[in-house]
Amino acid sequence: MIEVGAKAPDFTLPDHAGQEVSLSDFAGRRVLLAFYPLDFSPVCSDQLALYKDIQSDLDEAGVTMLGVSVDSAFAHKAFRDQLGIETSLLADFEPKGAVAEAYGAYLGQAGHSNRSLVLIGPDGVVEWVHETETPLDIPGPDLIVEAIRA
Repeated sequence: MIEVGAKAPDFTLPDHAGQEVSLSDFAGRRVLLAFYPLDFSPVCSDQLALYKDIQSDLDEAGVTMLGVSVDSAFAHKAFRDQLGIETSLLADFEPKGAVAEAYGAYLGQAGHSNRSLVLIGPDGVVEWVHETETPLDIPGPDLIVEAIRA
């Protein structure tokens, strides 16, 4: 996993609408990358639905959350619509998992990301990270709220 204090690797990925999004687009702002395995799996659906409940905390702290998985932009759009969430979902689709790999969140043998959270400061430096032991564990929203307030 990427370490606190490291410069966050820049990237450009398509979002759920097919628009290119780069980390550098958020220069001067805090960003929370929420790496998750796959759209439409029960645990992933639960995770992103839970994070919907802390949107006001994120807004208050000036944090933009971006979901990242190896699914395509088309799958992300359908998944986002099904969940009724506004979080941008980025497709780390091709080359598969390259961004997750750069952040140390990719599980190569599984072919998808672990559940990992990376909070990046306005200066592009990693402020906080959390990685679950297994992709079946959900990092709770309380962890995020504590991290953005610290």
